[in-house]
Amino acid sequence: MSRNTAPATPRQLHLNVNILHSGFVPSAWRLADADPRAFVDVNHYVRVARIAEAGKLDAVFLADNAAIVDQIDFRPITALEPTVLLASIAAATTHIGVIGTASTSYNEPYNIARRFATLDHVSNGRAGWNVVTTADLASARNFGRDAVPDHAQRYERAAEFTELVKALWDSWEDDAFVGDKAGGRFVDVSKVHPVAHRGRHFDVQGPLNLPRSPQGHPVLVQAGGSPDGRDLAARHAEAVFSASQSFEESAAYRRDLNTRAAAYGRPGVKVLAGLTTIIGATEAEALRRRDELVDQIPWRYSLNRLAGTLGIDAERLKLDQPLPDDLALPGGANGNHTFFHATLAQGRRHGYTVRELIRSLAGGTGHRVIVGTPEQIADDIAHWFNGGAADGFNLMPDALPDGLQDFVDGVVPILQKRGLFRTGYEGATLREHLGLARPDNARLWRKSA
Repeated sequence: MSRNTAPATPRQLHLNVNILHSGFVPSAWRLADADPRAFVDVNHYVRVARIAEAGKLDAVFLADNAAIVDQIDFRPITALEPTVLLASIAAATTHIGVIGTASTSYNEPYNIARRFATLDHVSNGRAGWNVVTTADLASARNFGRDAVPDHAQRYERAAEFTELVKALWDSWEDDAFVGDKAGGRFVDVSKVHPVAHRGRHFDVQGPLNLPRSPQGHPVLVQAGGSPDGRDLAARHAEAVFSASQSFEESAAYRRDLNTRAAAYGRPGVKVLAGLTTIIGATEAEALRRRDELVDQIPWRYSLNRLAGTLGIDAERLKLDQPLPDDLALPGGANGNHTFFHATLAQGRRHGYTVRELIRSLAGGTGHRVIVGTPEQIADDIAHWFNGGAADGFNLMPDALPDGLQDFVDGVVPILQKRGLFRTGYEGATLREHLGLARPDNARLWRKSA
């Protein structure tokens, strides 16, 4: 090592919790101590966030849908608008990051730029935006469309959308706000710039109507596994929520994503793999908990959900037979690539029948499920992290808040003892939690180029 070279900083494991209303398993709301109205109760989300903060997790995450896309006759759905809910969570916490989903398919760049910059201001620099496109017909119909735009068009729009949001976040220079009482000078208007964007999908004059936020930009997260999704992540994302069923699959995904990012002259993207945990004091106890939860899910619900992920009629799925052989990407490759591939891989790899596949997924679709003791779960997390398959995990406990409390009480101390996870927050912003630099103002790069 040369005299002027600083020692490398050890990689740090990152952990978020995805607050999926009552929990990842569809029957979680039926547990004896669960509140069926938790999905619309801000206090439930705040309670989960406070448990996560006590465990020193990086962030809470909220998914979103622009329509009812699940079977509400049986289970709760994602209902509350994420940024409003995250502002409430931010007010009730001090350190944990707040990441929300907003689709580029049915929003406008100015609104999203303003909404997430506002969230970053009110949280004192803890906000993140999960950039997604929307592929379901129900959402399209809620916005006056009779069909879902094709995959390439959705990602073309998303790329322009994201570039424009970043430009709006940079439309104020860092020192544009003056606030000089004595001189009567509030803002240096020479440092507030229109974006004057004229593109294929959007025309936006700008500038944004609020100063650059504490993090410069809210953290950009992306959640697409298709080639178009990976390219969008490589160009813009700082972290990615992924869905991989095996170590090898996740490691290959991470290598591919970082190769793509390097081609754009960007540093590596942090891969946070989706992980559902079902925890027991013994493995037998954990398996019993899984089976009790899965057995409370009607098979018709599970078949419909699995069929929706695979893009086929539920009648083609036979509980005691393997998945059909002739499965192709839903909607002529216009559906959700990520969960289709992850679900199909799980079924094919193990030769599962449909019944076994549903049980292995704990009634869900796509995300990996670990059933075991805190030590077993910590071992698995360490294996994936140390082996380069993931930089961390987007946790989806079986039931909330109890499943997260079990993780914080049981798994986190083991990870801390092994030196893999923080014992205290060292910074105040989400960027600092994730080890990300505050971005320079891109407008100033162009000016000095």
